[in-house]
Amino acid sequence: YNLVELCFQQGQRGVPIDEEFAQNVLSNAQIRYDKGGDEHYNVISAFIKSIRGSDPQAAIYYLARMIEGGEDVKFIARRLIISAAEDIGLANPNAIMLANETFSAVERVGWPESRIILSQCTIYLATSPKSNSAYTAIGKAQKLVQQTGNLEVPDHLKNASSALAKDLGHGKGYLYPHDHPGGFVPQEYLPKEVQGSVLWSPASNAKEQQISAQQKAMWKNKYED
Repeated sequence: YNLVELCFQQGQRGVPIDEEFAQNVLSNAQIRYDKGGDEHYNVISAFIKSIRGSDPQAAIYYLARMIEGGEDVKFIARRLIISAAEDIGLANPNAIMLANETFSAVERVGWPESRIILSQCTIYLATSPKSNSAYTAIGKAQKLVQQTGNLEVPDHLKNASSALAKDLGHGKGYLYPHDHPGGFVPQEYLPKEVQGSVLWSPASNAKEQQISAQQKAMWKNKYED
């Protein structure tokens, strides 16, 4: 932010923006929130950890610290998207949709009303059930790929869009799930070297336990930790 933007952000309807007001805004921003220093990163860290820790009171406090210090509202909105994916995830799939809409709304509405939108999203995320299972799953999957390299895709899953590909056996034996009851049929999807690998493990929240029960009903004992 430049000084003009800070004055607009800090201003209130009916209050004139004069030289004295501008000096106060600039001084307060410099004292409270040095965006090039450690305190900048400390406040951001505390904000995210308060959301992760399900403390909406603390999360809103640190949101206000960032706002009063002149933090870029789009930066805050981006952090909310990351938090929704990393710390809430499948426990409440609506969280990432709200976070995405928050970013869009902040762009459309502008300041100062966008602070209300950020506040709503912050409270929603902080009070949502938490899960990092998606974050953990992609980490495990990347580690497995790094360890095993580019394993061959099973023939029945390969693209069979050309006559040559079909002659090579691509797509042969593939079972189209929608041709079967419930849109599901058991078949192997992983390369043979890593078959049975469990990369996603459901967290204990109600939503993921429901998903887990559905998966077990379909796959039986195929994927067990």
